[in-house]
Amino acid sequence: MFDNTCKFLAESFSEDFASWLLGEPITMTQLSPSELSLEPIRADALILLNSDDFVLHIEFQTEPDPTMGFRMADYRLRVFRRFPNKRMRQVVIYLTRSTSELVHQSAFEIPGTRHQFEVIRLWEQPTQLFLESTGLLPLAVLTQTTDAAQTLRQVAARVEAIPEMRVQSNVAASTGILAGLLLKRDFINQVLRRDIMQQSVIYQDILQEGEERGERSLVFRLLARRIGELSPEMRSQIQALSLPQLEALGEALLDFTKPEDLDEWMDSLSVADSKSHS
Repeated sequence: MFDNTCKFLAESFSEDFASWLLGEPITMTQLSPSELSLEPIRADALILLNSDDFVLHIEFQTEPDPTMGFRMADYRLRVFRRFPNKRMRQVVIYLTRSTSELVHQSAFEIPGTRHQFEVIRLWEQPTQLFLESTGLLPLAVLTQTTDAAQTLRQVAARVEAIPEMRVQSNVAASTGILAGLLLKRDFINQVLRRDIMQQSVIYQDILQEGEERGERSLVFRLLARRIGELSPEMRSQIQALSLPQLEALGEALLDFTKPEDLDEWMDSLSVADSKSHS
């Protein structure tokens, strides 16, 4: 959730992030990992922004990741293969305080090869910089501030002053989500207007995701009661179902009495999908 929120901000306010990380408000568009023949290890944490002569690669992390160095080297080589003449800047942004040595790792090394990248620990960044940019406002609470609660109040005041309602709601919701890394939810809801947050795209996405998770959890529990424990393969197939398909399974499983009933239902779903695409 936190990584996705940061990714949303970087995509929606790319000029603000470019000003912060590159020193100039370059207009950038999202670069899909598929353009690099790349399946990211964690798509939710990865953002690639592309301009005419620059690629900005950002990784947002709430927890240290021992594979980070390799991933940064891998992405750099893939971008070079696709855009050999473009400059590239790679930045890992850690959101929450950690005593792990990994949050200081800024190079990948193996015999004969060394690749460097940048690391930003938000809790070491000056707060004022983030209060001056709309797209960075939600990150302000996680910076060097000595009073996160007061910083949230400052952010809330600036959010209220955003003239465009859509932008205001998206920034408010993102602020509320990220503030949850440090502050209690009751306090956050006191400071930020809930009605504004609820209108945001990111808030609605989280609600939908929560509904889907709840629906899947219920289906798994009901299936376990009706036909026993599911195999890992079957659980993976059910995880891949769309919400309408999941709702249909929720109705059908009431008639299941044995594991084969679920197998037959999944087979019939595959046949139906094949016909719809033929």
